[in-house]
Amino acid sequence: MLDYVKQVILVLSGKGGVGKSTVSTQLALTLKERGYKVGLLDIDLCGPSVPYILNLENQNVHQGPDGWIPVYLDKEQRLGVMSIGFLLNSRNDAVVWRGPKKTSMIKQFLEDVCWQELDFLIIDTPPGTSDEHITVMENLRQVPHCGAILVTTPQEVAIEDVRKEVTFCRKTGIRIIGIIENMSGYECPNCSECTNIFSSGGGKSLADISKIPFMGSVPIDPRVGKLAGQGLAAVKELPDSTTSRIFTEIVNQLTDPTTSD
Repeated sequence: MLDYVKQVILVLSGKGGVGKSTVSTQLALTLKERGYKVGLLDIDLCGPSVPYILNLENQNVHQGPDGWIPVYLDKEQRLGVMSIGFLLNSRNDAVVWRGPKKTSMIKQFLEDVCWQELDFLIIDTPPGTSDEHITVMENLRQVPHCGAILVTTPQEVAIEDVRKEVTFCRKTGIRIIGIIENMSGYECPNCSECTNIFSSGGGKSLADISKIPFMGSVPIDPRVGKLAGQGLAAVKELPDSTTSRIFTEIVNQLTDPTTSD
């Protein structure tokens, strides 16, 4: 139920392995730290990693009078999470479903979860442009404040896949909020020097060519990697890191009323 959700943000990627779930969780955690009420919906049915990243594995989902009740990260209930991972017995369980069953599950996630009032709902999607994405787009078409953030890495193969994602969003009428280049260099945890071990600037170039806002370059930082599985925000635990600065800037862009339309 999205009636009381002020803004929906889809996090999309053209291919797997670009750190989309890490971006989704850190974005949700950063918004939470800023005092917003946030929901995080993981619809990557075959690879649900959000429960692990947020240290919420082995939590149970309950049915309330108005629908499924999300699992909350904090006592204040400022960050609610829903994932098929909560419905599996083990992280190692495989979801072997055909398209129609996936579609039905995603519709349930979008229609039957009792989010209550949210400032932001972040939707972590599977890579590509498959049945899951079409189902999401069809169900969100009437949501007034809905947009997509595209995540890429600097390599050319990832950039090419994101081009397809740009085309998909434009064909389905979803507003593109911007592009984030993840894994943009390796930041030494000791001296903070950043080394471009892959390449750099591909996301920015694609954003310029496509006339899409570029939201920032997030480096590989081993300290941030260690936060996975703990449910901790980089902006709180590593306030002086580049990752913290970039996510703060991204949230500033999302919450700026002049760029929300």
